[in-house]
Amino acid sequence: MPIYRIAIGYPGEAGQPDAIRAAFAEFFSMLIFVFAGQGSGMAYSKLTNNGPATPAGLIAASLSHAFGLFVAVSVGANISGGHVNPAVTFGAFIGGNITLLRSILYWIAQLLGSVVACILLKSATGGMETSAFGLSSNVSVWNALVFEIVMTFGLVYTVYATAVDPKKGNIGIIAPLAIGIIVGANILVGGAFDGASMNPAVSFGPAVVSWTWTHHWVYWVGPFIGAAVAAIIYDHIFIGEDGHESLSDF
Repeated sequence: MPIYRIAIGYPGEAGQPDAIRAAFAEFFSMLIFVFAGQGSGMAYSKLTNNGPATPAGLIAASLSHAFGLFVAVSVGANISGGHVNPAVTFGAFIGGNITLLRSILYWIAQLLGSVVACILLKSATGGMETSAFGLSSNVSVWNALVFEIVMTFGLVYTVYATAVDPKKGNIGIIAPLAIGIIVGANILVGGAFDGASMNPAVSFGPAVVSWTWTHHWVYWVGPFIGAAVAAIIYDHIFIGEDGHESLSDF
């Protein structure tokens, strides 16, 4: 993948009206997604009186995140591209589909959206804990890192195939649906091991509100590596030089 596609952006880009609108779209999409996903886990804890994790709880988490992300991507798609994930934004940047300056604006909005969602949840539930992501017993940081890399690779590969690739045609609702489904499926795989984040912002909000940072770096490094690998592979093999002639920011 030619390095020249990666762009820093022009001075003042982050202050342009369309960039501000896109950042607000990412903020609200992330708030919707985290409120639904994190909130479902808090509801499970309330219903079970803080009982142990069960297969039913894992399935509920998978469905709530899949449905929530489907909606969050859909409502932001026409404004910001519906990234709803700093790793997705990073993958778009690596593929030359978004500038660094706009990426930074997205990252700030995404992180703030997650934090605000967790604050609202803590307030609405009367002070219930917003649990930070963590590793299960007998799961090392390297195990978790592999999980996050592979799961995020699958997510960003899906994003490229259904939302970024200029040859995808008009598939409308398929992109957010596929993105939500792959996240739900990955939670069924990795949820019992490391929580299956695939999204640094999703991990960041609960970590801030609960002030729990143990192994937090895993939930940044893993997704960013997975996103970069997916972007490079899909861009180089399936989009290529010709595809980029008509490719605009998604």
